Amino acid sequence: MPPPTVVPARTLDTVAGARVPVPHPDRVVHLQFRRFAGCPVCNLHLRSFALRHAEVVAAGIREVVVFHSSAEALHPFTADLPLDVVADPGRALYREFGVEYGPRALLDPRGWPGIARAVTQEVRAIRRRGRPAGPAHPQDGRLGLPADFLIAPDGRVLAQKQGAHLDDQWSVDELLALVPAGDRA
Repeated sequence: MPPPTVVPARTLDTVAGARVPVPHPDRVVHLQFRRFAGCPVCNLHLRSFALRHAEVVAAGIREVVVFHSSAEALHPFTADLPLDVVADPGRALYREFGVEYGPRALLDPRGWPGIARAVTQEVRAIRRRGRPAGPAHPQDGRLGLPADFLIAPDGRVLAQKQGAHLDDQWSVDELLALVPAGDRA
């Protein structure tokens, strides 16, 4: 199914119990689709957004991150993030937005440097801060691909990126460059 060009209004429930409107009436929404709870590449990516959260908010952007894991599985890995995290274990949102999964998530060599960086950071975090290790065999699978959507308050999809491998997503700088001044809150 191709991704939408206009996103119908809905309210998503976060793993922290909040309710988030998408599209948001006052902010541009960066809807991120990530892989599974405890994914080292996803964790490293989201930590970069957490570190620069104030810049993202100042640009009028609301971060909403979707995982194809249960809320229970996500909580140990996302509880300290200043982002709205949504569990979608049935992959309903993934299907609606045309987000794919498949072996290329892991087999594309362009993703391997990201895997090495992420695993190195995760091992350090586990040793230093006692962060839980990701699952050896995630219930929800390892073959998800990332995707990013920038959604205007009126529901228009301003930009999108469907990842070609597990580390193919917008950086904070790329996201900030995409938000048109007229669409900022």
